[in-house]
Amino acid sequence: ALEHECDIRVLYACESGSRAWGFASPDSDYDIRFIYVHPKDWYLGLNDEKDFIDRFLPGDLDLAGWDLRKTLRLFYGCNLSLNEWLDSPEIYYSADGFEQELAVMVADFFNPQKAMHHYLCMAKKVYGKHNDQGRIGIKKLFYVVRPLFCCAWIEGKGSMPPTDFQNLLDAELAPADVIEQICEVRLQKETALEGHVIELPSILQQWIILQLAHFEEAAEAQEGSRVKDWQALDQLFLDWVGK
Repeated sequence: ALEHECDIRVLYACESGSRAWGFASPDSDYDIRFIYVHPKDWYLGLNDEKDFIDRFLPGDLDLAGWDLRKTLRLFYGCNLSLNEWLDSPEIYYSADGFEQELAVMVADFFNPQKAMHHYLCMAKKVYGKHNDQGRIGIKKLFYVVRPLFCCAWIEGKGSMPPTDFQNLLDAELAPADVIEQICEVRLQKETALEGHVIELPSILQQWIILQLAHFEEAAEAQEGSRVKDWQALDQLFLDWVGK
């Protein structure tokens, strides 16, 4: 329907957010993200047109899409949300392998320092705002824990962290007792509503505080922007606009 309404062609669509990360609540909405392309003539006009589409639909469907040119410009700058889309475990549609063509270039445009700062900032902001003297929303806890695991992945491997939280847990990036406690809370989250508040287990609170302090320093030691050019992305753009 969006293709017909907006005169676009969808190239890729996936699940994002908690359902893609693997810790959705019973009342979590569906964060559907997609990439689309216009007919070639759309890109030849002088007026800058809207390059994104948002729709909030019945059934808890939250749709957000980016035009291909916008997508590739953000990809060049190592947009972490976009990288997570490309690694989503729930892909709804990929036109003729579009996702594989772009995903294979993630490593070339990945910026470890920018990525670690991104995830660290996310964890700090949520923890500072929602930790109320040891009580925290169960949903918000995972918006602290997952970014810290992402930071640990970047520190250890220097690459884009996986979207699926289980893959981060399986990588043993935290002590066994911390992972065990996280798995217990994760089981609670499967049946708890998103607004449910819990007492933050002391072992997790101590681990979070230590990790926040550690990655504050570690982020500065990460590799920054790598040498890259536009050629591969320009060619991908021309190929898909022309199809």
